[in-house]
Amino acid sequence: MIVLKSEREIELIREACKIVSATLSALKDIVKPGVTTKELDKLADEFVRKSHAEPAFKGYRGYPASLCTSINEVVIHGIPSNTKLKEGDIIGLDIGVFYKGYYGDAGITLPVGEIDDEKQKLLKVTEEALYEGIDKATQGNRLYDISHAVQEWVEKNGFSVVREFVGHGIGKSLHEDPPIPNFGSEGKGPRLKKGMTLAIEPMVNAGTHKVKILKDKWTAVTLDGKPSCHFEHTIAITDSYPEILTRIQ
Repeated sequence: MIVLKSEREIELIREACKIVSATLSALKDIVKPGVTTKELDKLADEFVRKSHAEPAFKGYRGYPASLCTSINEVVIHGIPSNTKLKEGDIIGLDIGVFYKGYYGDAGITLPVGEIDDEKQKLLKVTEEALYEGIDKATQGNRLYDISHAVQEWVEKNGFSVVREFVGHGIGKSLHEDPPIPNFGSEGKGPRLKKGMTLAIEPMVNAGTHKVKILKDKWTAVTLDGKPSCHFEHTIAITDSYPEILTRIQ
């Protein structure tokens, strides 16, 4: 069931999302060669707690960390470890928080030092695809208008969208209805209405769209070992334009 949020509820989600975006902004400043993903996780956890919120991912369905750290061919759900970032890597950072009864969620993919042209294009196209989808998140449109816009932009630029993982509604739960695929036919799906809060998150692969899950039962990697990229915003549907609640400075 899709839950429409009141103005007061959206304000609380907005507050949670401000903590999410501030956390990601802080992480951007320390991503560099030699830093471990465990160090990034520690900083994220401390930042969220100092903001009087709780990390949403830690313990969620058994996930062991506060931050998802996905390097190169890892699509999503990379578990922080003592792995050191290297020049030329890309790293996806995904964080959720729980604050005053509501959730916020966002993700970015960052270059580690200088990256090659293919990775630069992958980051650019994935972030652009996110905004293509958000542009369709207006009252009266259909849910799959978002999905179609993401897929069309990605495939036009020579990449592929992941099928196994999707975006989602968000509010009192981290994952609510509706699921939001990054592929589909426009004009399909539920009608978009004011008060819907959505986490839109293109996951884009340089090669095949197919993925596999590693033995830890969390880490999703591309089947062909080519790089993957992930960007995510939590948004609210309003009377006019969609409001991006997790805009990162």
